[in-house]
Amino acid sequence: MLPIRLLGDSGVLISFGEVIDEEINKRVHALAQAIEKDKPGWLIEVVPAYSSLAIYYDPTLITHEEVISYVSGLKFNVEDVKGRKIEIPVAYGGEFGPDIEFVAEHNGLTVDDVIEIHSKPLYRVYFLGFLPGFAYLGGMDERIATPRLEKPRTKVPAGSVGIAGKQTGWYAIESPGGWRIIGRTPLRTFNPERVPPSIVLPGDYVKFVPIDEKEFWEIYREEWGND
Repeated sequence: MLPIRLLGDSGVLISFGEVIDEEINKRVHALAQAIEKDKPGWLIEVVPAYSSLAIYYDPTLITHEEVISYVSGLKFNVEDVKGRKIEIPVAYGGEFGPDIEFVAEHNGLTVDDVIEIHSKPLYRVYFLGFLPGFAYLGGMDERIATPRLEKPRTKVPAGSVGIAGKQTGWYAIESPGGWRIIGRTPLRTFNPERVPPSIVLPGDYVKFVPIDEKEFWEIYREEWGND
């Protein structure tokens, strides 16, 4: 039986491990999908993370003991988790990636090295969080790992692609942020009027594709219009 602990009087947290691992994350999402497919009347929300799943329920309809018993008896299959491959075009460096030179210098690399290393992997979307549409990705090469900014920026443009420690991802909406910005995607990766609003979902895979400035603005105009 998986370790389960209480989250107040209306939630439980199921732990699948203590490490960031693709197979563990597949189990997290397989269980989440099984619960959502079953649609129990007491369910409020399931929230997947790297290696755990939070289940929030209506305590007037069910007890935490009953939730634990339900989860323990639920069958799920990791083969049911089928992620899509999403290509994210990125213009690296220059006005789009003001920190790329720092990332290169910090790791004893050239800017071209950073672009090649960053755009080579197929990244897994472990979960969405922090901000709407912000994807936590796994699989970044540690050769470009770089600490966050000592003082976060007050404004980071939507689409900015950054690095923080051993992680990479992009800001789906404009916000403050302390990640090292190495590029920017012209895609509108989060749109509240779209269903689903995020271009990527947990369990998907992301491939960053380098583009030049001309391509960036062509795609940007198509995606954002006059915004």
